[in-house]
Amino acid sequence: MVAAALRVVFFGTPEFAVPTIDALLASRHTVVAAVCQPDRPRGRGHKVSIGAVKARALNAGVPVLQPERLKDDQFLAALREVEADLGVVAAYGKILTDAVLAMPRLGLINVHGSLLPRYRGAAPVHRAIIAGERETGITIMRVVKALDAGPMMATARRPIGADETSDDVERDLARIGASLLVTVVDQLADGTVRETPQDDAAATYAHRLTKEDSRFEWDWAAARIHNLIRGLRPWPHAETFIHGRRLILLRSAVSDEQSDAAPGTVLEARSGDLVVAAGSGRVRLLELQAEGKRPMPAREFLAGHRVSPGDRFTTVT
Repeated sequence: MVAAALRVVFFGTPEFAVPTIDALLASRHTVVAAVCQPDRPRGRGHKVSIGAVKARALNAGVPVLQPERLKDDQFLAALREVEADLGVVAAYGKILTDAVLAMPRLGLINVHGSLLPRYRGAAPVHRAIIAGERETGITIMRVVKALDAGPMMATARRPIGADETSDDVERDLARIGASLLVTVVDQLADGTVRETPQDDAAATYAHRLTKEDSRFEWDWAAARIHNLIRGLRPWPHAETFIHGRRLILLRSAVSDEQSDAAPGTVLEARSGDLVVAAGSGRVRLLELQAEGKRPMPAREFLAGHRVSPGDRFTTVT
């Protein structure tokens, strides 16, 4: 006998959460409301636009709640009225209050982009790539008051390619997490889910990214620079300076070949080859963006900018 469908309230805001709400909408369960962060100014024009989850929910006819504060009485009353059996969280962006955690009768579960207990926190995919990890994954866990510390209900592993960027990996994890989440919701509905406590002693924390993460030193090893470049996508991006101009570094490759040149020195700057000496090894810059300009491959960048062997990239203007 199939267990009754659950009434689910969904907490999520950005594109990462869209596959999960889509999977729930396609399941036998009912999404009774979507809780998203308030609309914010976005892009260069700072125009107010709705988030990806809000757009999907409205299109599906799901009521949307956007509280500025989760303690707001009007929001809590609206949440109580939907009579959710379960809350599902995927990249909502705020820490949930005790009142919210206590409301659904089956509690809340979260789609987290790491293999817990490693990389708890706001930027698990980015921090894993910056650290040079070769594997990551998805964990479905119970939400508790402590950050990302709840019991685990399911995990799925995914290798990280040597040149994959954080947005590449995060996009795929969103798809994996959506499928895994529905499986867990089904298990919760029929009472077969198993919960495994995390080993708190093995936990690491993935701090939120800031603009300060963009800066690096060219005397770092080439692999470390490469990992930072691919880990800071789609924001805030690694940055460097040449001839007093700021450049955003979008894609790169590495070579173990050594050079006697000082770190930051341009070794090659012809055709599509823009190669820079690092503290050890070399970094090949594949895609760059001059400030205020569009992203472009190295070949196109070199055609429009004077960069020659012997020039130096620096970390300051």
